[in-house]
Amino acid sequence: MRIPVGRPKRREGLEGHEQQEHGERREREPLARRALSSPRWRGAAAVAAGALPALAFPEPSLWWFAYAALVPWMLLVRSAPTGRRAAVEGWLGGIGFMIAVHHWLIPSLHVFLVVVAALLGLMWGPWGWLVWSLLGGTPSPARAAAALAVVPSGWLMIELARSWEGLGGPWGLLGASQWEVSPALRLASVGGVWLVSLLVLAINTAITVLIAVPHARTAAVGGGLICALTTTAVWMWVPQPVQSGRARIAVVQPGVVNGIQSVERRFARSEELTRELAGQDLDLVVWGESSVGADLRERPDLAARLAVLSRAVGAEVLVNVDARRAGGTGPAGIFKSSVLVGPQGPTGDRYDKMRLVPFGEYVPARAVLGWATSVGKAAGEDRLRGSRPVVMVLPGDGGLRLGPLVCFESAFPDMSRRLTRDGAQLLIAQSATSSFQGSWAPEQHASLAALRAAESGRPMVHATLTGVSAVYGPDGERVGGLLGTDSSTAAVYDIPLARGTTLYVRFGDWPVYGALAVLAALCATEGARSLRRPAPGLAEPPVHTAHESAGRPAR
Repeated sequence: MRIPVGRPKRREGLEGHEQQEHGERREREPLARRALSSPRWRGAAAVAAGALPALAFPEPSLWWFAYAALVPWMLLVRSAPTGRRAAVEGWLGGIGFMIAVHHWLIPSLHVFLVVVAALLGLMWGPWGWLVWSLLGGTPSPARAAAALAVVPSGWLMIELARSWEGLGGPWGLLGASQWEVSPALRLASVGGVWLVSLLVLAINTAITVLIAVPHARTAAVGGGLICALTTTAVWMWVPQPVQSGRARIAVVQPGVVNGIQSVERRFARSEELTRELAGQDLDLVVWGESSVGADLRERPDLAARLAVLSRAVGAEVLVNVDARRAGGTGPAGIFKSSVLVGPQGPTGDRYDKMRLVPFGEYVPARAVLGWATSVGKAAGEDRLRGSRPVVMVLPGDGGLRLGPLVCFESAFPDMSRRLTRDGAQLLIAQSATSSFQGSWAPEQHASLAALRAAESGRPMVHATLTGVSAVYGPDGERVGGLLGTDSSTAAVYDIPLARGTTLYVRFGDWPVYGALAVLAALCATEGARSLRRPAPGLAEPPVHTAHESAGRPAR
Protein backbone atom coordinates (compact mmCIF):
# COMPACT_ATOMS: atom_id res chain seq x y z
CA MET A 1 0.00 0.00 0.00
CA ARG A 2 1.38 3.35 -0.98
CA ILE A 3 1.09 6.26 1.45
CA PRO A 4 0.87 9.78 -0.08
CA VAL A 5 3.55 11.40 2.03
CA GLY A 6 3.47 14.80 0.34
CA ARG A 7 -0.25 15.55 0.90
CA PRO A 8 -0.10 16.39 4.62
CA LYS A 9 2.72 18.86 3.97
CA ARG A 10 0.59 20.60 1.37
CA ARG A 11 -2.30 20.78 3.85
CA GLU A 12 -0.03 22.29 6.46
CA GLY A 13 1.00 24.90 3.92
CA LEU A 14 -2.62 25.72 3.19
CA GLU A 15 -3.43 26.00 6.90
CA GLY A 16 -0.45 28.26 7.42
CA HIS A 17 -1.58 30.42 4.54
CA GLU A 18 -5.10 30.62 5.98
CA GLN A 19 -3.72 31.55 9.40
CA GLN A 20 -1.60 34.25 7.80
CA GLU A 21 -4.63 35.65 5.97
CA HIS A 22 -6.66 35.53 9.21
CA GLY A 23 -3.91 37.41 11.03
CA GLU A 24 -3.78 40.03 8.29
CA ARG A 25 -7.55 40.44 8.45
CA ARG A 26 -7.37 40.77 12.25
CA GLU A 27 -4.70 43.45 11.93
CA ARG A 28 -6.91 45.33 9.47
CA GLU A 29 -9.89 44.99 11.82
CA PRO A 30 -10.60 48.24 13.73
CA LEU A 31 -8.90 48.34 17.13
CA ALA A 32 -12.17 49.25 18.89
CA ARG A 33 -13.91 46.16 17.48
CA ARG A 34 -11.04 43.92 18.52
CA ALA A 35 -11.10 45.43 22.02
CA LEU A 36 -14.85 44.84 22.33
CA SER A 37 -14.30 41.17 21.58
CA SER A 38 -11.80 40.86 24.45
CA PRO A 39 -13.30 40.13 27.91
CA ARG A 40 -10.35 41.88 29.56
CA TRP A 41 -10.80 45.09 27.59
CA ARG A 42 -14.57 44.97 27.99
CA GLY A 43 -14.15 44.64 31.75
CA ALA A 44 -11.84 47.66 31.91
CA ALA A 45 -14.25 49.63 29.72
CA ALA A 46 -17.15 48.73 32.03
CA VAL A 47 -15.30 50.02 35.11
CA ALA A 48 -14.40 53.26 33.32
CA ALA A 49 -17.93 53.74 31.93
CA GLY A 50 -19.45 53.16 35.37
CA ALA A 51 -17.24 55.90 36.83
CA LEU A 52 -18.35 58.58 34.34
CA PRO A 53 -21.55 59.71 36.20
CA ALA A 54 -19.40 60.95 39.11
CA LEU A 55 -18.54 64.00 36.99
CA ALA A 56 -22.15 65.21 37.25
CA PHE A 57 -21.85 65.69 41.02
CA PRO A 58 -20.03 68.50 42.84
CA GLU A 59 -17.20 69.49 42.74
CA PRO A 60 -17.12 69.18 38.88
CA SER A 61 -20.92 69.63 39.00
CA LEU A 62 -21.42 68.97 35.28
CA TRP A 63 -25.15 68.50 35.92
CA TRP A 64 -26.00 68.36 32.19
CA PHE A 65 -23.62 65.41 31.73
CA ALA A 66 -25.85 63.24 33.94
CA TYR A 67 -28.37 62.94 31.08
CA ALA A 68 -25.86 61.08 28.89
CA ALA A 69 -23.31 59.76 31.40
CA LEU A 70 -24.76 56.23 31.45
CA VAL A 71 -24.97 55.85 27.67
CA PRO A 72 -21.44 54.40 27.14
CA TRP A 73 -22.05 51.85 29.92
CA MET A 74 -25.45 50.86 28.50
CA LEU A 75 -24.11 50.56 24.95
CA LEU A 76 -21.35 48.29 26.21
CA VAL A 77 -23.70 46.10 28.24
CA ARG A 78 -26.24 45.69 25.41
CA SER A 79 -23.46 44.43 23.11
CA ALA A 80 -22.46 41.67 25.54
CA PRO A 81 -22.44 38.20 23.91
CA THR A 82 -24.54 36.63 26.68
CA GLY A 83 -26.79 37.68 29.53
CA ARG A 84 -24.26 36.37 32.03
CA ARG A 85 -21.55 38.57 30.53
CA ALA A 86 -23.92 41.56 30.65
CA ALA A 87 -24.47 40.95 34.36
CA VAL A 88 -20.70 40.82 34.92
CA GLU A 89 -20.26 44.13 33.11
CA GLY A 90 -23.08 45.60 35.15
CA TRP A 91 -21.23 44.52 38.30
CA LEU A 92 -17.89 45.92 37.05
CA GLY A 93 -19.55 49.22 36.13
CA GLY A 94 -21.10 49.33 39.60
CA ILE A 95 -17.62 48.97 41.11
CA GLY A 96 -16.38 51.88 39.01
CA PHE A 97 -19.39 53.99 40.01
CA MET A 98 -19.03 53.34 43.74
CA ILE A 99 -15.28 54.04 43.79
CA ALA A 100 -15.63 57.23 41.72
CA VAL A 101 -18.49 58.65 43.79
CA HIS A 102 -16.81 57.75 47.11
CA HIS A 103 -13.16 58.23 46.11
CA TRP A 104 -12.70 60.79 48.89
CA LEU A 105 -12.95 57.90 51.38
CA ILE A 106 -9.67 56.37 50.16
CA PRO A 107 -7.55 58.12 52.85
CA SER A 108 -9.86 56.67 55.50
CA LEU A 109 -10.65 53.19 54.14
CA HIS A 110 -7.65 52.53 51.86
CA VAL A 111 -7.99 49.19 50.06
CA PHE A 112 -11.16 48.38 52.01
CA LEU A 113 -13.02 50.83 49.74
CA VAL A 114 -12.39 48.44 46.82
CA VAL A 115 -13.80 45.55 48.87
CA VAL A 116 -16.92 47.56 49.75
CA ALA A 117 -17.33 48.68 46.12
CA ALA A 118 -17.03 45.09 44.88
CA LEU A 119 -19.74 43.95 47.29
CA LEU A 120 -22.14 46.83 46.63
CA GLY A 121 -21.42 46.70 42.89
CA LEU A 122 -23.17 43.33 42.78
CA MET A 123 -26.47 45.23 42.85
CA TRP A 124 -25.80 46.41 39.29
CA GLY A 125 -25.47 42.84 38.00
CA PRO A 126 -29.24 42.30 37.54
CA TRP A 127 -29.52 45.79 36.04
CA GLY A 128 -26.88 44.90 33.43
CA TRP A 129 -28.81 41.76 32.54
CA LEU A 130 -32.01 43.83 32.32
CA VAL A 131 -30.43 46.28 29.86
CA TRP A 132 -29.13 43.38 27.75
CA SER A 133 -32.44 41.50 27.74
CA LEU A 134 -34.43 44.56 26.59
CA LEU A 135 -31.95 46.29 24.28
CA GLY A 136 -29.51 43.58 23.23
CA GLY A 137 -29.44 42.30 19.67
CA THR A 138 -32.22 43.73 17.52
CA PRO A 139 -35.10 44.48 19.89
CA SER A 140 -38.56 45.24 18.57
CA PRO A 141 -39.87 48.81 18.83
CA ALA A 142 -42.27 47.65 21.56
CA ARG A 143 -39.44 46.15 23.60
CA ALA A 144 -37.29 49.26 23.15
CA ALA A 145 -40.24 51.41 24.26
CA ALA A 146 -40.70 49.22 27.34
CA ALA A 147 -37.02 49.74 28.17
CA LEU A 148 -37.70 53.47 28.64
CA ALA A 149 -39.72 52.59 31.75
CA VAL A 150 -38.13 49.32 32.86
CA VAL A 151 -34.44 50.28 32.80
CA PRO A 152 -34.94 53.42 34.97
CA SER A 153 -37.13 51.42 37.34
CA GLY A 154 -34.40 48.80 37.73
CA TRP A 155 -31.82 51.49 38.52
CA LEU A 156 -34.16 53.06 41.08
CA MET A 157 -34.34 49.75 42.93
CA ILE A 158 -30.54 49.87 43.28
CA GLU A 159 -30.73 53.40 44.67
CA LEU A 160 -33.44 52.33 47.08
CA ALA A 161 -31.48 49.29 48.30
CA ARG A 162 -28.21 51.12 48.87
CA SER A 163 -30.07 53.96 50.62
CA TRP A 164 -30.25 51.68 53.63
CA GLU A 165 -27.87 53.06 56.25
CA GLY A 166 -26.04 49.75 56.62
CA LEU A 167 -25.13 49.76 52.90
CA GLY A 168 -23.67 53.27 52.97
CA GLY A 169 -26.78 55.42 52.66
CA PRO A 170 -28.16 57.43 49.74
CA TRP A 171 -24.93 59.13 48.66
CA GLY A 172 -24.56 59.63 44.91
CA LEU A 173 -28.20 59.21 43.88
CA LEU A 174 -28.31 60.33 40.25
CA GLY A 175 -31.18 62.70 40.93
CA ALA A 176 -29.03 64.56 43.46
CA SER A 177 -26.77 65.73 40.61
CA GLN A 178 -29.56 68.14 39.58
CA TRP A 179 -29.48 70.15 42.83
CA GLU A 180 -28.99 73.49 41.04
CA VAL A 181 -31.51 73.00 38.21
CA SER A 182 -34.81 74.75 38.96
CA PRO A 183 -37.12 72.42 36.95
CA ALA A 184 -35.50 69.39 38.62
CA LEU A 185 -35.97 70.94 42.07
CA ARG A 186 -39.64 71.44 41.25
CA LEU A 187 -39.85 67.75 40.29
CA ALA A 188 -38.29 66.90 43.66
CA SER A 189 -41.13 68.74 45.40
CA VAL A 190 -43.52 66.34 43.65
CA GLY A 191 -41.74 62.99 43.95
CA GLY A 192 -38.51 63.59 45.82
CA VAL A 193 -35.06 62.84 44.51
CA TRP A 194 -36.47 59.51 43.26
CA LEU A 195 -38.54 61.19 40.56
CA VAL A 196 -35.51 63.18 39.39
CA SER A 197 -33.46 59.97 39.16
CA LEU A 198 -36.17 58.38 37.01
CA LEU A 199 -36.07 61.38 34.67
CA VAL A 200 -32.27 61.21 34.32
CA LEU A 201 -32.35 57.45 33.63
CA ALA A 202 -35.19 57.71 31.14
CA ILE A 203 -33.28 60.24 29.05
CA ASN A 204 -30.11 58.13 29.18
CA THR A 205 -32.13 55.14 27.99
CA ALA A 206 -33.76 57.15 25.17
CA ILE A 207 -30.34 58.29 23.92
CA THR A 208 -29.09 54.69 23.99
CA VAL A 209 -32.07 53.58 21.89
CA LEU A 210 -31.52 56.44 19.43
CA ILE A 211 -27.91 55.35 18.92
CA ALA A 212 -28.21 51.56 18.94
CA VAL A 213 -31.76 50.73 17.79
CA PRO A 214 -32.47 52.78 14.63
CA HIS A 215 -35.85 51.15 13.92
CA ALA A 216 -37.11 52.18 17.39
CA ARG A 217 -36.11 55.82 17.22
CA THR A 218 -39.74 56.94 17.12
CA ALA A 219 -40.31 55.38 20.55
CA ALA A 220 -37.12 57.00 21.89
CA VAL A 221 -38.09 60.44 20.62
CA GLY A 222 -41.59 59.99 22.01
CA GLY A 223 -40.22 59.04 25.40
CA GLY A 224 -37.92 62.05 25.42
CA LEU A 225 -40.82 64.35 24.55
CA ILE A 226 -42.92 62.90 27.37
CA CYS A 227 -40.08 63.59 29.83
CA ALA A 228 -39.68 67.16 28.55
CA LEU A 229 -43.41 67.90 28.61
CA THR A 230 -43.86 66.42 32.08
CA THR A 231 -40.96 68.43 33.49
CA THR A 232 -42.24 71.62 31.85
CA ALA A 233 -45.78 71.06 33.17
CA VAL A 234 -44.52 70.47 36.70
CA TRP A 235 -42.25 73.51 36.53
CA MET A 236 -45.07 75.76 35.35
CA TRP A 237 -48.06 74.53 37.32
CA VAL A 238 -46.94 72.94 40.60
CA PRO A 239 -47.52 75.52 43.36
CA GLN A 240 -44.53 77.28 44.86
CA PRO A 241 -44.08 77.44 48.66
CA VAL A 242 -46.04 80.35 50.13
CA GLN A 243 -43.82 82.70 52.13
CA SER A 244 -44.84 83.07 55.78
CA GLY A 245 -42.17 85.30 57.27
CA ARG A 246 -38.42 85.43 57.63
CA ALA A 247 -35.78 84.28 60.10
CA ARG A 248 -32.29 85.66 60.73
CA ILE A 249 -29.92 82.76 61.26
CA ALA A 250 -26.15 82.97 61.83
CA VAL A 251 -23.76 80.17 60.87
CA VAL A 252 -20.44 79.94 62.73
CA GLN A 253 -17.66 78.14 60.85
CA PRO A 254 -14.36 78.10 62.81
CA GLY A 255 -12.36 76.45 60.02
CA VAL A 256 -9.67 73.79 60.19
CA VAL A 257 -8.14 73.52 63.67
CA ASN A 258 -5.64 70.68 64.15
CA GLY A 259 -2.89 69.76 66.55
CA ILE A 260 -2.64 69.77 70.34
CA GLN A 261 -5.88 70.65 72.19
CA SER A 262 -7.66 71.17 68.87
CA VAL A 263 -11.11 70.61 70.47
CA GLU A 264 -10.57 73.39 73.01
CA ARG A 265 -9.06 75.77 70.46
CA ARG A 266 -11.94 75.13 68.05
CA PHE A 267 -14.42 75.95 70.82
CA ALA A 268 -12.54 79.17 71.61
CA ARG A 269 -12.51 80.20 67.94
CA SER A 270 -16.27 79.58 67.69
CA GLU A 271 -16.75 81.72 70.81
CA GLU A 272 -14.77 84.54 69.26
CA LEU A 273 -16.76 84.44 66.02
CA THR A 274 -20.08 84.28 67.87
CA ARG A 275 -19.30 87.38 69.96
CA GLU A 276 -18.88 89.33 66.71
CA LEU A 277 -22.57 88.67 65.97
CA ALA A 278 -23.85 90.78 68.86
CA GLY A 279 -26.43 93.40 67.94
CA GLN A 280 -27.54 91.80 64.64
CA ASP A 281 -31.08 90.90 65.76
CA LEU A 282 -30.68 87.15 65.36
CA ASP A 283 -33.19 84.37 65.88
CA LEU A 284 -30.63 81.58 66.15
CA VAL A 285 -26.88 80.87 65.97
CA VAL A 286 -25.83 77.47 64.56
CA TRP A 287 -22.50 75.74 65.20
CA GLY A 288 -21.31 72.73 63.22
CA GLU A 289 -21.04 69.04 64.04
CA SER A 290 -18.73 68.06 66.93
CA SER A 291 -18.34 71.73 67.86
CA VAL A 292 -18.38 70.79 71.56
CA GLY A 293 -16.17 67.93 72.71
CA ALA A 294 -17.59 67.26 76.18
CA ASP A 295 -20.97 66.47 77.71
CA LEU A 296 -22.34 69.80 78.94
CA ARG A 297 -23.75 68.10 82.04
CA GLU A 298 -20.25 66.97 82.93
CA ARG A 299 -18.69 70.34 82.01
CA PRO A 300 -20.82 73.13 83.52
CA ASP A 301 -18.05 75.59 82.68
CA LEU A 302 -18.63 75.03 78.95
CA ALA A 303 -22.39 75.30 79.42
CA ALA A 304 -21.90 78.62 81.24
CA ARG A 305 -19.70 79.99 78.44
CA LEU A 306 -22.37 79.11 75.87
CA ALA A 307 -25.05 80.79 78.02
CA VAL A 308 -22.94 83.97 78.10
CA LEU A 309 -22.76 83.88 74.28
CA SER A 310 -26.54 83.44 74.03
CA ARG A 311 -27.08 86.52 76.20
CA ALA A 312 -24.52 88.50 74.21
CA VAL A 313 -26.14 87.86 70.81
CA GLY A 314 -29.73 87.80 72.09
CA ALA A 315 -30.49 84.40 70.57
CA GLU A 316 -30.25 80.69 71.32
CA VAL A 317 -27.17 78.79 70.17
CA LEU A 318 -27.54 75.33 68.60
CA VAL A 319 -24.34 73.36 69.21
CA ASN A 320 -23.40 69.76 68.53
CA VAL A 321 -21.91 67.67 71.31
CA ASP A 322 -19.67 64.74 70.33
CA ALA A 323 -18.80 63.16 73.65
CA ARG A 324 -19.22 60.23 76.01
CA ARG A 325 -22.35 60.37 78.10
CA ALA A 326 -22.19 58.87 81.56
CA GLY A 327 -25.64 57.34 81.32
CA GLY A 328 -28.05 58.32 84.05
CA THR A 329 -31.49 57.91 82.49
CA GLY A 330 -30.10 56.36 79.30
CA PRO A 331 -27.31 54.11 78.08
CA ALA A 332 -23.69 55.13 78.58
CA GLY A 333 -21.56 55.69 75.50
CA ILE A 334 -20.55 58.20 72.83
CA PHE A 335 -23.38 60.17 71.24
CA LYS A 336 -23.54 62.96 68.69
CA SER A 337 -26.22 65.34 69.90
CA SER A 338 -27.72 68.64 68.79
CA VAL A 339 -28.22 70.70 71.95
CA LEU A 340 -30.04 74.03 72.20
CA VAL A 341 -28.48 76.50 74.66
CA GLY A 342 -30.24 79.66 75.85
CA PRO A 343 -29.36 82.58 78.13
CA GLN A 344 -29.75 80.36 81.20
CA GLY A 345 -27.81 77.41 79.77
CA PRO A 346 -28.94 74.20 78.03
CA THR A 347 -32.69 74.30 77.46
CA GLY A 348 -33.17 70.54 77.63
CA ASP A 349 -33.90 70.27 73.91
CA ARG A 350 -31.58 67.55 72.62
CA TYR A 351 -31.54 65.41 69.51
CA ASP A 352 -29.30 62.33 69.37
CA LYS A 353 -28.11 61.34 65.92
CA MET A 354 -30.09 58.32 64.71
CA ARG A 355 -28.31 57.23 61.53
CA LEU A 356 -24.60 56.71 61.84
CA VAL A 357 -21.91 56.62 59.17
CA PRO A 358 -20.80 53.02 58.48
CA PHE A 359 -17.13 52.55 59.43
CA GLY A 360 -16.79 56.26 60.27
CA GLU A 361 -18.97 56.12 63.40
CA TYR A 362 -19.52 52.39 63.79
CA VAL A 363 -18.34 49.20 62.15
CA PRO A 364 -21.17 46.99 60.82
CA ALA A 365 -20.83 43.41 62.11
CA ARG A 366 -17.72 44.42 64.04
CA ALA A 367 -17.00 40.80 64.99
CA VAL A 368 -16.51 40.02 61.29
CA LEU A 369 -15.34 43.35 59.83
CA GLY A 370 -13.42 44.73 62.77
CA TRP A 371 -10.18 44.25 60.85
CA ALA A 372 -11.10 47.37 58.86
CA THR A 373 -9.77 49.45 61.77
CA SER A 374 -6.26 48.12 61.05
CA VAL A 375 -6.18 49.23 57.39
CA GLY A 376 -7.88 52.62 57.65
CA LYS A 377 -9.50 55.13 59.96
CA ALA A 378 -12.59 53.13 60.83
CA ALA A 379 -14.22 53.85 64.18
CA GLY A 380 -12.39 52.21 67.05
CA GLU A 381 -15.59 52.29 69.14
CA ASP A 382 -19.18 52.31 67.97
CA ARG A 383 -21.16 55.44 68.75
CA LEU A 384 -24.67 55.03 70.11
CA ARG A 385 -27.73 56.23 68.23
CA GLY A 386 -30.83 58.14 69.17
CA SER A 387 -34.32 56.69 69.04
CA ARG A 388 -36.53 59.43 67.61
CA PRO A 389 -36.54 62.70 65.66
CA VAL A 390 -36.96 65.91 67.64
CA VAL A 391 -38.53 69.26 66.74
CA MET A 392 -37.14 72.08 68.88
CA VAL A 393 -39.13 75.25 69.52
CA LEU A 394 -37.46 78.61 70.13
CA PRO A 395 -38.91 80.68 73.00
CA GLY A 396 -41.54 83.35 72.47
CA ASP A 397 -45.02 83.47 71.01
CA GLY A 398 -45.10 81.44 67.83
CA GLY A 399 -41.46 80.46 68.30
CA LEU A 400 -39.61 79.10 65.30
CA ARG A 401 -39.75 75.30 65.08
CA LEU A 402 -36.41 73.67 64.22
CA GLY A 403 -35.80 70.24 62.71
CA PRO A 404 -32.16 69.23 63.45
CA LEU A 405 -30.21 66.61 61.51
CA VAL A 406 -26.58 65.62 61.98
CA CYS A 407 -24.17 65.30 59.04
CA PHE A 408 -24.88 62.06 57.13
CA GLU A 409 -28.60 62.34 57.90
CA SER A 410 -29.09 65.17 55.40
CA ALA A 411 -28.73 62.54 52.65
CA PHE A 412 -31.95 60.75 53.70
CA PRO A 413 -35.13 62.18 52.14
CA ASP A 414 -37.39 60.43 54.62
CA MET A 415 -35.82 62.14 57.65
CA SER A 416 -36.44 65.71 56.47
CA ARG A 417 -39.93 64.67 55.31
CA ARG A 418 -40.71 63.30 58.77
CA LEU A 419 -39.51 66.49 60.48
CA THR A 420 -41.65 68.59 58.12
CA ARG A 421 -44.71 66.47 58.87
CA ASP A 422 -43.96 66.95 62.58
CA GLY A 423 -44.16 70.72 62.13
CA ALA A 424 -40.57 71.87 61.53
CA GLN A 425 -40.36 75.29 59.87
CA LEU A 426 -36.57 75.28 59.41
CA LEU A 427 -34.35 72.26 58.74
CA ILE A 428 -30.79 72.36 60.06
CA ALA A 429 -27.95 69.96 59.24
CA GLN A 430 -24.86 70.22 61.45
CA SER A 431 -21.89 68.72 59.66
CA ALA A 432 -18.10 68.34 59.75
CA THR A 433 -16.09 67.35 56.71
CA SER A 434 -12.70 68.29 58.14
CA SER A 435 -11.32 64.82 57.33
CA PHE A 436 -12.03 65.33 53.62
CA GLN A 437 -10.66 68.80 52.92
CA GLY A 438 -9.41 69.19 49.37
CA SER A 439 -11.79 66.50 48.05
CA TRP A 440 -15.21 66.66 46.38
CA ALA A 441 -16.99 65.65 49.61
CA PRO A 442 -17.65 69.11 51.18
CA GLU A 443 -19.30 70.53 48.04
CA GLN A 444 -21.31 67.39 47.39
CA HIS A 445 -22.52 67.21 50.97
CA ALA A 446 -23.65 70.85 50.97
CA SER A 447 -25.58 70.33 47.73
CA LEU A 448 -27.83 67.74 49.37
CA ALA A 449 -29.49 70.47 51.42
CA ALA A 450 -30.92 71.99 48.23
CA LEU A 451 -32.75 68.72 47.46
CA ARG A 452 -34.06 68.38 51.03
CA ALA A 453 -35.33 71.97 50.99
CA ALA A 454 -37.11 71.53 47.65
CA GLU A 455 -38.64 68.19 48.67
CA SER A 456 -40.03 69.52 51.94
CA GLY A 457 -40.85 73.13 51.00
CA ARG A 458 -38.83 74.23 54.03
CA PRO A 459 -35.60 76.24 54.10
CA MET A 460 -32.49 74.35 55.17
CA VAL A 461 -29.25 75.44 56.83
CA HIS A 462 -26.14 73.31 56.26
CA ALA A 463 -23.65 74.41 58.93
CA THR A 464 -20.17 72.88 59.09
CA LEU A 465 -17.00 73.25 61.09
CA THR A 466 -14.72 73.63 58.08
CA GLY A 467 -16.95 74.26 55.04
CA VAL A 468 -18.76 74.12 52.80
CA SER A 469 -21.61 75.82 54.71
CA ALA A 470 -24.69 76.90 52.75
CA VAL A 471 -28.32 77.94 53.15
CA TYR A 472 -31.21 77.14 50.78
CA GLY A 473 -34.70 78.56 50.62
CA PRO A 474 -37.95 76.54 50.58
CA ASP A 475 -37.74 76.16 46.79
CA GLY A 476 -34.18 74.78 46.94
CA GLU A 477 -32.57 77.97 45.62
CA ARG A 478 -29.47 79.16 47.47
CA VAL A 479 -29.78 82.02 49.96
CA GLY A 480 -26.69 84.18 50.40
CA GLY A 481 -23.15 83.03 49.74
CA LEU A 482 -21.27 79.82 50.44
CA LEU A 483 -18.70 79.57 53.22
CA GLY A 484 -15.87 77.67 51.54
CA THR A 485 -13.33 75.32 53.03
CA ASP A 486 -10.81 78.15 53.31
CA SER A 487 -13.09 80.31 55.51
CA SER A 488 -13.01 80.85 59.27
CA THR A 489 -15.92 83.21 59.76
CA ALA A 490 -19.52 83.76 60.82
CA ALA A 491 -22.26 84.79 58.40
CA VAL A 492 -25.85 85.95 58.86
CA TYR A 493 -28.61 84.79 56.51
CA ASP A 494 -32.05 86.35 56.09
CA ILE A 495 -34.03 83.21 55.31
CA PRO A 496 -37.57 83.12 53.86
CA LEU A 497 -39.92 80.77 55.71
CA ALA A 498 -42.82 78.97 54.03
CA ARG A 499 -46.08 77.27 54.85
CA GLY A 500 -48.07 74.64 53.05
CA THR A 501 -47.23 71.07 52.09
CA THR A 502 -45.44 69.79 49.02
CA LEU A 503 -46.76 66.78 47.15
CA TYR A 504 -43.69 64.81 48.23
CA VAL A 505 -44.34 65.51 51.91
CA ARG A 506 -47.99 64.55 51.42
CA PHE A 507 -47.58 61.38 49.34
CA GLY A 508 -44.02 60.27 50.08
CA ASP A 509 -41.96 57.91 47.93
CA TRP A 510 -44.63 57.16 45.33
CA PRO A 511 -42.10 57.01 42.42
CA VAL A 512 -40.48 54.04 44.16
CA TYR A 513 -43.81 52.21 44.28
CA GLY A 514 -44.42 53.10 40.64
CA ALA A 515 -41.05 51.60 39.68
CA LEU A 516 -41.90 48.45 41.63
CA ALA A 517 -45.20 48.22 39.72
CA VAL A 518 -43.36 48.53 36.38
CA LEU A 519 -40.97 45.71 37.29
CA ALA A 520 -43.85 43.57 38.56
CA ALA A 521 -45.69 44.10 35.26
CA LEU A 522 -42.54 43.06 33.36
CA CYS A 523 -42.24 39.88 35.43
CA ALA A 524 -45.92 39.08 34.88
CA THR A 525 -45.65 39.65 31.12
CA GLU A 526 -42.53 37.52 30.74
CA GLY A 527 -44.04 34.81 32.94
CA ALA A 528 -47.22 34.67 30.85
CA ARG A 529 -45.16 34.56 27.65
CA SER A 530 -43.08 31.65 28.92
CA LEU A 531 -46.23 29.73 29.82
CA ARG A 532 -47.64 30.21 26.32
CA ARG A 533 -44.39 29.10 24.70
CA PRO A 534 -44.29 25.30 24.07
CA ALA A 535 -41.67 23.44 26.04
CA PRO A 536 -38.63 22.46 23.94
CA GLY A 537 -38.39 18.85 22.79
CA LEU A 538 -42.09 18.01 23.15
CA ALA A 539 -43.43 16.64 19.86
CA GLU A 540 -47.09 16.85 18.94
CA PRO A 541 -49.02 13.52 19.28
CA PRO A 542 -49.42 11.60 16.02
CA VAL A 543 -52.61 12.13 14.06
CA HIS A 544 -54.42 8.91 13.17
CA THR A 545 -56.54 8.51 10.05
CA ALA A 546 -59.71 6.50 9.72
CA HIS A 547 -57.74 3.50 8.40
CA GLU A 548 -55.18 3.31 11.15
CA SER A 549 -54.94 3.22 14.94
CA ALA A 550 -52.25 3.12 17.58
CA GLY A 551 -52.37 -0.65 17.52
CA ARG A 552 -52.54 -0.92 13.75
CA PRO A 553 -50.55 1.85 12.10
CA ALA A 554 -50.75 2.51 8.43
CA ARG A 555 -48.05 1.18 6.16
